[in-house]
Amino acid sequence: MQSLTPRSSRGGTPAEPSRDPFQTLRQEINDLFSSFSTFPSRSWSGDMSPRLDVSETDQELDIDAELPGFDEKDVEVTLAGDTLTIRGERQNGQEDKGKNYHLSERRWGSFTRSITLPFDADPSDVDAKFEKGVLHIAIKKPLSVAAKTAKIPIKNA
Repeated sequence: MQSLTPRSSRGGTPAEPSRDPFQTLRQEINDLFSSFSTFPSRSWSGDMSPRLDVSETDQELDIDAELPGFDEKDVEVTLAGDTLTIRGERQNGQEDKGKNYHLSERRWGSFTRSITLPFDADPSDVDAKFEKGVLHIAIKKPLSVAAKTAKIPIKNA
């Protein structure tokens, strides 16, 4: 029975497997992107998008966004039709040039997070409150959405 392992031209030992140039390129690209996760620069802000909880009642849609370390003046909420957008920016707190940081894991920079709502909302029916690092947004459902939701009876043919 013959072995499926390639042999060198001399016969005895397995040959070096030929390296696929695309595999080499793929590995180099993966290594490059992996190096960014440990990039030592303080300016690397990473993903600042807030974590969200979105819930619904018969009357409104509620959105809670975690924004620790932000002030309400640093956050903006806009509404365009069925798209709610939350934007924010946290300034770099490391302005002291006399300090030599050994470790800096706190993130700073800006973010934008957009949410597509299941209906077009009226901006006057949106209430936003900021308390203890959580942005709470309550959006009243338009009456037409509630009126469109109804159980349809099935008739016997």
